[in-house]
Amino acid sequence: MTATASEGDDRIIRESGIDARIALIVQPVLRGIGFRLVRVHLSGQNGLTLQIMAEREDGTMTVEDCEEVSRAVSPALDVDDPIEKAYHLEVSSPGIDRPLVRKSDFTTWTGHLVKMEISIVVADRKRFKGKIAEAGEDDVLIERDKAAYGEEPTVRVPYDAIADVRLILTDDLIRDALSKDNRARKEAKKRRGEPDDDESGAEADATEEHEQEL
Repeated sequence: MTATASEGDDRIIRESGIDARIALIVQPVLRGIGFRLVRVHLSGQNGLTLQIMAEREDGTMTVEDCEEVSRAVSPALDVDDPIEKAYHLEVSSPGIDRPLVRKSDFTTWTGHLVKMEISIVVADRKRFKGKIAEAGEDDVLIERDKAAYGEEPTVRVPYDAIADVRLILTDDLIRDALSKDNRARKEAKKRRGEPDDDESGAEADATEEHEQEL
């Protein structure tokens, strides 16, 4: 079972197995309160931990947002009961060195360095490190970080071949992420009619933990 069955899921990288089942449960809840799912992962960390990574449509995510998401998804998880054992629920922002899961993510972060794993062999490799040079409709153009002798400096990877991709933390990424976050918060305040207090600094790794006892 995969999350591809979820109506309105525009992610190109989705979960499988129990993670996919959980994603199907929480996605409509998140959409209903103005958030979008980035990733779901059930791990053996601290006994059993369900990690839900989410963000607002503008890419922001505060500690208060994490708390709101946790309060909203907990009842839905209790009703559907997808996990048989007791677990911790951890809701977090994607962070600065975030995973890219939508085509729009590649457009947003064009020019930045990524690590990518793919499910098929492309240009004799299944792993790439390089900058996003161009985000197309069907594929992404990666400018290799260090092309070996005889290798083309760029490689075009189809979206449907990508298994995992994450931004690599650099000074440029930090500056760009803080700038984007600040602009998004100011625009959100304008929409709500709130005064701009010119706050700088992003809550990039907001996390709220909630322990579920089933």
